[in-house]
Amino acid sequence: MAKLAVLSRETTLNLRLDAALKADFMAAAEAENQPAAEVLRSLMRGYVEEQRKRRFAAEARRQSQLIAGFRDEAEVMRWIRGASALKGRQ
Repeated sequence: MAKLAVLSRETTLNLRLDAALKADFMAAAEAENQPAAEVLRSLMRGYVEEQRKRRFAAEARRQSQLIAGFRDEAEVMRWIRGASALKGRQ
């Protein structure tokens, strides 16, 4: 049976930063017995998750304001059904 090459999903990120900030960060990571790369990955995951939450909250606010402008509950329900049908097609 042929062996399949396993492709790494990892990539490299190069960035420039102040030397003092780098030294302070490296010292802080070392003081916590954490590899600096893992600390950065954790910070990045947290940032991405917060961005998702902010986008979700903004969309919820937009929809709430849209619905608040409707005249009655039946109109709101028609909008919800229509939006749900569109989402199901994606």
